[in-house]
Amino acid sequence: MIRLTRLGIPDELNSRLAALTQRVADRNDADRLNGARQLWKHSAQRRNVHRPLTDVLRQMAPGMERCMYCGDSQGTAIDHHEPMARNPLRTFDWLNHLLACTYCNSHEKRDRFPLDRNGQSLLIDPSAEDPFDHLQLTLTLGVYRAKGGSPKGQTTIDVCGLNRPILTKGRMHAKDVVIASLCLWQRGFERSDGRQMDQAVRTIREQPFADVCQAMLRQAGNPAAKLLFDDDHELLALLSRPELRKGLLR
Repeated sequence: MIRLTRLGIPDELNSRLAALTQRVADRNDADRLNGARQLWKHSAQRRNVHRPLTDVLRQMAPGMERCMYCGDSQGTAIDHHEPMARNPLRTFDWLNHLLACTYCNSHEKRDRFPLDRNGQSLLIDPSAEDPFDHLQLTLTLGVYRAKGGSPKGQTTIDVCGLNRPILTKGRMHAKDVVIASLCLWQRGFERSDGRQMDQAVRTIREQPFADVCQAMLRQAGNPAAKLLFDDDHELLALLSRPELRKGLLR
């Protein structure tokens, strides 16, 4: 999971969402959730709301339209970060929409939305905050841990299933791809081969598990980087190159 930039949506779509939200608000409390679900599933909304929303979410997504939670599979579903069942009034709220894969949306997160004792969300919203403020990725194992014991970090790991085996294995493989691509970039740099350098950066940016490269870049900038990369100072030197970081760091 990486930090994402929330893009704007067309004025026409924004007006349409506001009108639909008003229709939900006009219902009485007992019927509001049912009304929101009916509106969301209506064929007209699939055409006039779902499609344009998905188009913008795909532009925001990491890699090649990857899930904003796991970063592995293609994002195909609009996820309501704060579930419709909990707050029907946010059904058509653009700031509440994320792109998720079917597995994360239907089998992991579902309608779960834990809150702390003050009523604040314990789930990271990657479009509103930096996940690395709460999560730390152990690169050798592909495993996430809660940074500094962050309750929001641990809850997000648990609710989104971020440490399921297929994901930890995928992150370890992604690390190998990043390292191989960095070596390709270095060879291109030495030969002043801009095309090869661009290809290396594109390979890293478009592969699944964008969080792996972002974690590597951040750890390379850590004051304790020499300890973290004790077995590979050449890799640390590459990750510290300003021109490379500019093309990759998000």
